[in-house]
Amino acid sequence: MTRPPKRPGKPKTQLDPPGTAQIPAITPPRAVAPARPSAQPPAQTHQYFDRAARGVMARLGGGVSTHAFTEAWSDWAQHMARSPGRQLELVEHAQQNAMKLMGMMTSPNAEPPFEPKAYDHRFNHPDWQKQPFQMWQQGFLAVQDWWDHATEPMRGLRPEDAERTRFLARQMLDLAAPSNFPALNPEILEATRKSGGRNLSDGMAHFARDMTKTLTRQRDPAPKGFEIGKDLACTPGQVVFRNDLFELIQYAPQTKQVQAKPILIVPAWIMKYYILDLSPHNSMVRYLVAQGFTVFMISWCNPTAKQAELSLEDYRKRGVMAALDAVCAIVPDTPVHAVGYCLGGTILAITAATMARDSDARLGSVTLMAAQVDFVEAGELLMFLDESQIAFLEDLMWEQGYLDRPQMARAFAAIRAEDLIYTRNVQRYFLGRDDLPSDIGVWNADTTRMPARMHSEYLRSLFLENRLTAGRFAVEGRVIALKDIAVPLFVVGTETDHIAPWRSVYKTQLFTDCDLSFVLTKGGHNGGILSEPGHKGRHYRISHRPKGALYLGPDAWLDQHSPQPGSWWPEWAAWLTAKGGEVVPAPTMGDPDKGYVPQIAAPGRYVFQP
Repeated sequence: MTRPPKRPGKPKTQLDPPGTAQIPAITPPRAVAPARPSAQPPAQTHQYFDRAARGVMARLGGGVSTHAFTEAWSDWAQHMARSPGRQLELVEHAQQNAMKLMGMMTSPNAEPPFEPKAYDHRFNHPDWQKQPFQMWQQGFLAVQDWWDHATEPMRGLRPEDAERTRFLARQMLDLAAPSNFPALNPEILEATRKSGGRNLSDGMAHFARDMTKTLTRQRDPAPKGFEIGKDLACTPGQVVFRNDLFELIQYAPQTKQVQAKPILIVPAWIMKYYILDLSPHNSMVRYLVAQGFTVFMISWCNPTAKQAELSLEDYRKRGVMAALDAVCAIVPDTPVHAVGYCLGGTILAITAATMARDSDARLGSVTLMAAQVDFVEAGELLMFLDESQIAFLEDLMWEQGYLDRPQMARAFAAIRAEDLIYTRNVQRYFLGRDDLPSDIGVWNADTTRMPARMHSEYLRSLFLENRLTAGRFAVEGRVIALKDIAVPLFVVGTETDHIAPWRSVYKTQLFTDCDLSFVLTKGGHNGGILSEPGHKGRHYRISHRPKGALYLGPDAWLDQHSPQPGSWWPEWAAWLTAKGGEVVPAPTMGDPDKGYVPQIAAPGRYVFQP
């Protein structure tokens, strides 16, 4: 039988069953210990077609494996079937909810017995408190309350299956919510009456345009006032280094004297870097430069199928370490303040531990913002990750060479489907309202991709096997340990983060022994970090743990630290200043004598890659 042709960009052996066609390695040897291969059938060439078929299924299904959720339903149903006491409790709970609804109907002045969750904005319109809309709303919330009780953990039921079952029940309920149907939603009926149906025709036009963009993968240009390089990502600077993986931006000084230690920011490559240099009023980069810091920023490339072989080690060695080499050449003879955000913080923690192991003393401090090093409590994203799901994603990436951001965005949106999917759809398709442009909305739509090999290593080595804190993560053939990091740490968690839950971020204290300051700030994964001075309604908690102090659990920590009003940025700037040493004249842009020639004005070229 003739071997099928090789696919371009196909990931290496970790993603392939033994015996299938492979592309020779073109990148440096892997530094991350190889993940244990899953059990595979005997090598046969027809498995090539199996993977191709599963890749197509994964693309059609948005990268979500149905097996994991079917297994969760089965586990839940079997445990429920042999729990007659639990069944009786649910029958009683259903009766109680029904009696509450009847009591509300027979007593006109009675308070509604059920309330939407804090993040659920579907029933904000005041007419939901009028009949018959109130009864439909309360009936839906009563069923939602029952399912919340039905999917609570049971003895013997795997916790992850309980969470998945609750998630699936919530998805079905959200689809059937009365707010999704024009005839049952008072806000839609009011808008239709006032506009003579114009809202519905406008909504159909929005739907047709969105469907066309989805099928053709087109992107709208940035709305007026939100142009990248002019309105967003507009802090002055120069690209002083570029390779195939990233551009290094050095920002122009705004003060004659600067802190001696420069700052190197490592953003996540799951997003464009300019979330940290958004609008002038909320740009973290602009704030730091104004405070007298020399700031460098990594701007990652948006990888294509030709870069499917990029590994986690490539991002560490040819990314973070190459950027650090450049910064140390441009601003010599002084340690560097390294800052990592989200996945960039995880790779920075790996880099810092590796440098500590290798006696590389070029770091002056490390700041980790909404970044996890332990993934046992990694939040609701864990619902999408097990062996079946990761294998499904690997087949999808094997087919196309990367994981596209829309495929990831669907998983993030499903976690808060009631707000991020259904509320937006009602506003756009039934009320005929356009999305209001915003800087963070433009950034959020500026999607990126994840190279196949790196993403597989990340999911397996960190999320699935949690190697970094288990003492099994190897770099260049030798295991690293976070406790080897001796430089001061500044760790930031955000209160409502569902991507990097703050209790998971807090566990950095459990696996390190150095001087550490921890901040918990109001907001989510992005909004909590973008907490500039003057932002209304902001608060934060802060603590300092000296080297060698005993560990304090997150709940006890929360009880012992009261919120302080305002932004956490000044606290961080003061911390950096205290660790910064003397004040010196501002450095020049780049260093041509050492090969770091200013090439192009910020924001560079890679940020414009579609």
